[in-house]
Amino acid sequence: MNQRWPEWLSLNSNIRELKPYGAPQIPAQVRLNTNENPYPLDESLQNKIISEISQRVSNLNRYPDRDAIELRTTLAAYINGISNTDFSYEQIWAANGSNEILQSIVLAFAGDAMGFEPSYSMHPLITKSVGKKWISISRGPDFVFQLDLATEAIEQHRPGIVFLTTPNNPSGGSISLADVAEVAKATLAVGGILVVDEAYAEFSKESSSVTLIKDHPNLIVSRTMSKAFAFAGARLGYMISNPTLVEAMLLVRLPYHLSELTQAAALAALKNRTALQQQVEQIKQSRDLLVEELLKIGLHVVSSDANFVMFSGFKVSSQEFWQRLVDRDVLVRDVGIPGYLRVTIGTEAENKAFLTALLKALNL
Repeated sequence: MNQRWPEWLSLNSNIRELKPYGAPQIPAQVRLNTNENPYPLDESLQNKIISEISQRVSNLNRYPDRDAIELRTTLAAYINGISNTDFSYEQIWAANGSNEILQSIVLAFAGDAMGFEPSYSMHPLITKSVGKKWISISRGPDFVFQLDLATEAIEQHRPGIVFLTTPNNPSGGSISLADVAEVAKATLAVGGILVVDEAYAEFSKESSSVTLIKDHPNLIVSRTMSKAFAFAGARLGYMISNPTLVEAMLLVRLPYHLSELTQAAALAALKNRTALQQQVEQIKQSRDLLVEELLKIGLHVVSSDANFVMFSGFKVSSQEFWQRLVDRDVLVRDVGIPGYLRVTIGTEAENKAFLTALLKALNL
């Protein structure tokens, strides 16, 4: 993309050097580069979503419920059911994907932001786009989160917002609840907000950080329906926190930001989630099997609690090996870390196609 902006264009200086987020969208028979759920919604759920939406179509001349009370209540029930918590809708906020949640947080709360990289690239992009400074702290060996380094960095830099991603993207590892609690304490000590990004939480062995919210008033947990719920095209993200932090979202939200149709589709999916939870178990099993196969080949695999794995061990550059796979009609993700690529867990057929292309690309 051309980054040479014309002289007459008065672009904000804080975004002039940024690059837009996005994975390459190129034709490939097997697309394993964007961490989507590989399974489409089953026909029964599709029909229930259509039915829910059809009941709202006659009222599209009216604005939707700007506070999305029914949706937030249903999201609270979902979280309570899987985490044994007792949240009410006042502790939930929903938006167009978790990225809008993250952007609203950065807009609402003061101070610069800190993250532990490599991690989700939208955290620094959103931070810089609103004119805040991004403070990057490196993870430890094999991309494992280091609590002592994190707390020292928080004390030194005193950020207003701290991002933790668990399971981490792109590496896939989880952070223990004990470590999250310590980071929350350290962040509160400098007057900051801790944002735990749990986009892949349903795939993790670790309990959700929502269980810590009652003891940590500065903690926000961001989640999404895009991954586990196979709902990437619907765009529904949400956050869980104490009610005061949710109230802050009202100050920066756009009017009627969640459409009537989005709310209807999300409600139908949440009310009929049994089949989706079975898909999650299938993806986790497929992930573990794929890791075994990659290890048998002799590649290095970063431990993952997500619906993707990051691997290395090929003898050419990441870009060249990525292209070798593309040439064999398989699209994975070059995450910008030299020597590593990331592959999303697909269907059984897609995973087999990936392994076949991988062996050919390795010349094995």
